[in-house]
Amino acid sequence: MSMEGDEGNRDQSSREEWTLLFWTTLAVVVPVIITLWCSVQRSKRKIHMKDFFRKSKHGWHCTDLFNKPTYCCVCQQHILQGAFCDCCGVCADETCLRRADRSLVCKEIMAPSLTDGTLEHRWVRGNVPLCSVCAVCKEQCGNQPKLCDFRCVWCQTTVHDDCKPSLADEERCELGEFRSVIIPPHYLHHVNKLRRRHPDEYSKVIGHTQGGLASACGSSWTPVLVLANTRSGNNMGEALLGEFRTILNPVQVFDLSELPPSKALQLCTLLPPGSVRVLVCGGDGTVGWVLDAIDTMKLKGQDQFIPRVMILPLGTGNDLSNSLGWGSGYAGEIPVEQVLRNVLEAEVVKMDRWKVQVASKGLYFRKPKVLSMNNYFSVGPDALMALNFHTHREKTPSFFSSRIINKAVYFMYGTKDCLVQECKDLDKRIELELDGERVALPSLEGIIVCNIGYWGGGCRLWEGMGDEPYPPTRLDDGLLEVVGVYGSFHCAQIQVKMANPVRLGQAHTVRLVLKTSRMPMQVDGEPWAQGPCTITITHKTQAFMLYHSAEQTDDDDESSTSEAESSAPHDSPKPAGPASARA
Repeated sequence: MSMEGDEGNRDQSSREEWTLLFWTTLAVVVPVIITLWCSVQRSKRKIHMKDFFRKSKHGWHCTDLFNKPTYCCVCQQHILQGAFCDCCGVCADETCLRRADRSLVCKEIMAPSLTDGTLEHRWVRGNVPLCSVCAVCKEQCGNQPKLCDFRCVWCQTTVHDDCKPSLADEERCELGEFRSVIIPPHYLHHVNKLRRRHPDEYSKVIGHTQGGLASACGSSWTPVLVLANTRSGNNMGEALLGEFRTILNPVQVFDLSELPPSKALQLCTLLPPGSVRVLVCGGDGTVGWVLDAIDTMKLKGQDQFIPRVMILPLGTGNDLSNSLGWGSGYAGEIPVEQVLRNVLEAEVVKMDRWKVQVASKGLYFRKPKVLSMNNYFSVGPDALMALNFHTHREKTPSFFSSRIINKAVYFMYGTKDCLVQECKDLDKRIELELDGERVALPSLEGIIVCNIGYWGGGCRLWEGMGDEPYPPTRLDDGLLEVVGVYGSFHCAQIQVKMANPVRLGQAHTVRLVLKTSRMPMQVDGEPWAQGPCTITITHKTQAFMLYHSAEQTDDDDESSTSEAESSAPHDSPKPAGPASARA
C-alpha cells in the first residue's frame, strides 16, 4: 500500500509539473506570437498608408499620440491617434482618413486670384493653435472641448464659429504677418500661364517693373525658400519642414533627402532676380551642398537669380553658422515665426569659397580630386577623429541621432588618439608652402587651414587664448589662416583656451605635399584617408550669405560703445575700422 501511495504521489507531482510547464510556456509564447503578429500587421499598415499618402494631395503624417487635444475634422470626435496634414492642419482618425482626403481640400500651391487680384481665405475648422485670438471679438479661440472655430491656412487668422459671419472682408486674405516672404498661389498661377502662352514676354514681367507680377506682391516682397536636411544632427528637420509648410506656401519648403538643392533652387528662376533668400536647415555639410548648387546656377548663366543664404544650424559642429552669428546649434528654443523674422532682418555679406585640388602621386593620367571648401581643410588628429566618426556613422546611422551623442563619440576618439598618436612626426612627412614660400615646420601632428573664425564645434582657433597679438581675420579678405597642432591633447587645450595654436601664417594660396604614408584628411567635416599627394588650395568664388549681428539693449548702449571694437569677433564680415585694418 505504501508503494502504491508513493507511485500515486509521483504521478500527481509529474502531472503538476507538466501543467505548470504548459501554462508557463503558454504565458511566454502567446504574448510573443501576438507581438509578432501586431508587428507584421503594423508593417503592412505602414506600407499601405505610405502608398496612400504618396497619392494624396495632403501632406499626411501618422502619429500615435497627438501633443494637444485634437478632434477629427470629419466625425468631430476626440482622437488620441490618427493622421494630420502639416500643410493645412486637417486632422482625422484612421477610419475617417480617406473621407477627409476626398472631402477636405488642402492648401493649393497654385491657384487663380479673385477678379480684383486678391486671395480668398481658405478656412479649416477646428484644432486651432493654442492661445489663438478671434479676429472679431478678440476673445480666445479653441477653448471648448469639441471641434470648433476656424483658422485660415494662409494668413493664420482665427475666428469663432459665431463671429465668422460678421468678419469684415471675409472673402479676402492678406497672407498675414509673413506676406513678404510667402509666394502667393496666384503669382505662380500667372507665371505658369505666362510661361506656357507667352514665353518671349515672360522675362519682361518677372522683375520689379511697373505693373509686373512682382510689383503686385509689394515692394518689400522677399520670398524665402526653406531647404532642410532631415538627417542632420539631432533629426529636427522633419518637424521643421511641417512647421514651415504651415506658414508658407508648401512649394517653398523642400526636403533635401527627397530633392537635391540643384533642383529646388530652380524655383528662384520664377521669382524676381536678387530677391530670394534661402534658409538652409542642416549642418555645415548641408550648407556646402547648397552653395555648390548655387555655383552650378552660375555656370548655367543664372547669376541674376542667385539667392542669399541663411543657416539654421542642425548639425554637430555648426562652425560656419557660428561665424555668421546664427549660433552653435538650434534645438527649437525660438519658434519658426521668429526664424523667418530673422531672415528678413539679416544683413547680406560676402564669404570666400575655396577650391581644394588633390593630385595623387604617381597617377599623372588621372584627373585630380577637386573639392569646395567653406570652413577649413585639415590633416592630422582632428581629421582622424572625423574619419573614425564618419566610418561608424555609416555602419549604424540610427545610433548617431543626437548632437550630444555625436560630440561624445568625437571625445572618445580624441581621447584614444591622445594615447595612440597615429599622426606623429607629420612635419617629416609633409611640406607646406604659403604663397609659394616654403615654411619650416616644428614637430607637429596636424595642420589646419581655416577660412572662418570657428573650428572644432565652437573654438576660435586662430585667436587661441587671446593673450598674444595676431593678425585679424575676415570672411571676405581672400586670405586663409594656417595653424599647426601638436596632437589631440593640444586641440583639447585650445578648445578650452588653455593653449595657443602654432600660427604658421596667412596666405592667398596654400600648397601641401604629402611625401610618404597615408594620412587622414578632411574638408568641412567630410573625411578620407589619403596617400602621397599634392594639395593645392586656391580661391574659387564668393557666396552671398546672411549675417546676424547681436543687438544691444538701450541700457547697454553707452557702456558697451567703447568695448564694441574689442568684443566684436575679428572674423566679422562687417567692414572694420582703421584700428582693425590689416597691416
